[in-house]
Amino acid sequence: VLVSVVCSPPQNYPLYIRSVPTENQLKFHYTVHTSLDVVDEKISAMGKALVDQRELYLGLLYPTEDYKVYGYVTNSKVKFVMVVDSSNTALRDNEIRSMFRKLHNSYTDIMCNPFYNPGDRIHSRAFDNMVNSMMMQVC
Repeated sequence: VLVSVVCSPPQNYPLYIRSVPTENQLKFHYTVHTSLDVVDEKISAMGKALVDQRELYLGLLYPTEDYKVYGYVTNSKVKFVMVVDSSNTALRDNEIRSMFRKLHNSYTDIMCNPFYNPGDRIHSRAFDNMVNSMMMQVC
């Protein structure tokens, strides 16, 4: 199970949510919104240190019985959240980090599109394909 989310500041509304499988989508939405609060807490706790070292990957935000929630923040304060099944022990921290880098690169490509209005929901076939390929690797 993998849930991928991109959120835009400062309102923290989701620009893109994709989850597999789709039957527990409401539960994932709740988990994602809860994790955004944790991301904000981590950012404010790091404060100036986050800006100084340019470390975008926040690591494991919090584990639950069923899932592990990871976070990533861009320099422009756009938040990425990934929810991974706890039973998946094959994923290492560096693999999660590289998945976030792929998400960030695809998001950057979307932002470079002159027809995309920042703040609108993301409707990009290329972004969908990239997220789907990441989910197939994990599942």
